[in-house]
Amino acid sequence: MKVLLRDDIAGVGKRGDIVEVARGFARNYLLPTGRALVAGSKIEKQAVAMRRGRDLRNTQERDAARSVADILGAATVTVSARAAAEGRLFGSVSATDVAEAITAQTGAQVDRHRIGLTEPIKTVGTHVVPVQLHDEVNAEVTVEVVPSA
Repeated sequence: MKVLLRDDIAGVGKRGDIVEVARGFARNYLLPTGRALVAGSKIEKQAVAMRRGRDLRNTQERDAARSVADILGAATVTVSARAAAEGRLFGSVSATDVAEAITAQTGAQVDRHRIGLTEPIKTVGTHVVPVQLHDEVNAEVTVEVVPSA
């Protein structure tokens, strides 16, 4: 069954795409939840408008992400945490802590889910943390963890 997607659906397609899906998937999930419309002969104009809007929004988000990437690339974010004398932290610095520090010190809003820490920072020092701001824009922010007094 051909449907016009009204939302991005993982594994199926993006908003504005006309895709072929199983009849049961369309009848039981996509159509009742409003995430798709049955693709008829007159729906092509709506699909084109949806794709155009999606592309425009994607371009704006990418440009905004590039400007944030420029800010993050030039900044060094300082996070203070309690540490032992040998430089090991009593706790850890998580992606949430890094996101809050970025917002407080640079003014750039970064979602904590976009920060690519594989595991929390547990030592004092300088760490380079990757940030995926957009599907096409990645940045690195330098995080300096200092012991609190």
